[in-house]
Amino acid sequence: MEKICFHGLDIQKLSMGQPLETLPNARATKEPPVTLDAVRENLAHLDRRQWGMWSATIAVILLLTLGVASFAFPGLLDKDQATYSFYLNQSVRGLVGIVLVFAVYLVYQQLLLAKIRRQVAEQVSSLAKVECLANEVYKLAALDQLTGLYNRRSGEQRLAQEMSRAERHGRALTVLLLDLDGLKQINDKNGHAAGDLMLKTFAERVQRAIRGSDLAARIGGDEFMVVLPECKIEEVHHVLSRLEELSVEINGERMPCKFSRGWADFRSGDSAHDLMTRADELLYANKRAGKEPHEVGTAPRMQQALS
Repeated sequence: MEKICFHGLDIQKLSMGQPLETLPNARATKEPPVTLDAVRENLAHLDRRQWGMWSATIAVILLLTLGVASFAFPGLLDKDQATYSFYLNQSVRGLVGIVLVFAVYLVYQQLLLAKIRRQVAEQVSSLAKVECLANEVYKLAALDQLTGLYNRRSGEQRLAQEMSRAERHGRALTVLLLDLDGLKQINDKNGHAAGDLMLKTFAERVQRAIRGSDLAARIGGDEFMVVLPECKIEEVHHVLSRLEELSVEINGERMPCKFSRGWADFRSGDSAHDLMTRADELLYANKRAGKEPHEVGTAPRMQQALS
């Protein structure tokens, strides 16, 4: 378990896909923390009040209609018009009084509804702020700030998950390591801004080259890891073919984005260290000898066949 403090917010067990409502309150305030349940309860309370107001309105209209009808109907049978007019006059005044009372009641209910609406709006605004803050914390905790790819910690967590899944279901899993060549020379010659541009451009191309189920992570200064679930080792060249012939314009000059690569497939019983070590050995063999991708990637399988 790790704890991250950001603007007074302590985040524990922050991981991809964690629901927003599990995050703690952003700041320690005197007010209780806003939750989705509280917003739902207030909305339900608002609905109940609206239904109550409409029910009361219909009931008062029916009562007024029945009252007018009850006073008007006897007048048709009563021959003493003076007495009838007196009682009718008093009845109308009474009905007017009931209407005024009901009007005051409606105004009171409208004020309550407006208050509840303001409370709900404030709670929704607070939730939006918490969500925005949670996204910022998530980016700091899980993403590389320069390239937008996942960082080393997130990449290692995802690799462990995929290795467990591959072990459990007997599925293929390949880890691809990439290393930009000549990044130090670019930094020395053109400045770190040029090197950052090279890293971001390469990271964007890597992200477009992989599938939605794959994961790309920046694990070092110029090193990248790509986790390829259900991808056999001989299929890695499809990903690498999308990364070839990439160039970046720096100070008006097109500079090729060259990189070394090495990959290894998961074997039952492997640890993450074993898998990464095999891929890392092939990467540095490719960097030293300048071999083609297919030569590096098929080396382990050739050795297995010979043995």
